[in-house]
Amino acid sequence: MNILVTGGAGYIGGTLCRLLLAQGHSVTVYDSFCHSRRTALAQGVTLVEGDLADRALLEKTLSGAPFDGVMHFAALIEAGESMQKPEIYFRNNTAGTLTLLEAMQATGQNRIVFSSTAACYGEPEKTPILEDAKLAPTNAYGESKLLVEHMLRWMNTQRGLRYASLRYFNVAGAIDGYGENHEPESHLIPLILDVALGKRAQIKIFGQDYPTKDGTCIRDYIHVQDLAEAHLLALAALNTPEGANGLVYNIGNGEGFTVLEVIESVKRVTGRPIPVEVCDRRPGDPAVLVAGSEKIKRELGWKPKFAELDAIIASAWKWHQRDAR
Repeated sequence: MNILVTGGAGYIGGTLCRLLLAQGHSVTVYDSFCHSRRTALAQGVTLVEGDLADRALLEKTLSGAPFDGVMHFAALIEAGESMQKPEIYFRNNTAGTLTLLEAMQATGQNRIVFSSTAACYGEPEKTPILEDAKLAPTNAYGESKLLVEHMLRWMNTQRGLRYASLRYFNVAGAIDGYGENHEPESHLIPLILDVALGKRAQIKIFGQDYPTKDGTCIRDYIHVQDLAEAHLLALAALNTPEGANGLVYNIGNGEGFTVLEVIESVKRVTGRPIPVEVCDRRPGDPAVLVAGSEKIKRELGWKPKFAELDAIIASAWKWHQRDAR
């Protein structure tokens, strides 16, 4: 297959590119490098440097080769920042994706796998969260992604666009030679690992008064390789009769861990102390987000290989020791 990957120099997009190349597929990366590094590009991809707002360049890229599908990862991803600067999330994540969809329509491309988020659910009414749960984001990041899901649904019914929307829970871990290294970093596990490496003095916990077992937020962690493989299954499913009407799947392990439990896991894996500073809650953080992922397991045969939190963290720790900059 020939695949266009937007945001292919990022953490998840870069992992997917490496899996695609390893399977013999051709990959074109479309990336602006506004929050990624050129050194993160997988060897063997074709690069187009550009912004999602550049419709002319998107159309030129999409019309330059017969693509079998688009994998769309290019987005701003920080929930906390989205509450301080919501306008840039709607401009980049929502309006930028609309420009991509318009370019796809203009060039006859009609298959897309969209990087959505569990933040679309907001505060869940019950857990684990299923795909038909109420969609009520509590931050602008989640809202910016949910608006894209609405656009995809309408483009499906009115334009015949085939799409799969994958609602991720918390992604972590690393594959050989490639792992998580955002600039700046704000995700919990790499931040804790930085403390273990001596790059940070302590880890900040935002809120210890949530209605959970130890007062800290609960999240479901999925290994980045398992997530990338779910994308490949979703793309293949778009070629089936079921894929004609749009596909929506949760991607998670189905087990939640508090922030303090994640810290304890890092202590076990690294054998190093992790000092903690408790801070005020961040606006827009739901107390509990745990996935119900039975639908993708049942319909696409997806099965995560990394079900244990310690194993996910161990893969990230191995990479951070050797390769993190």
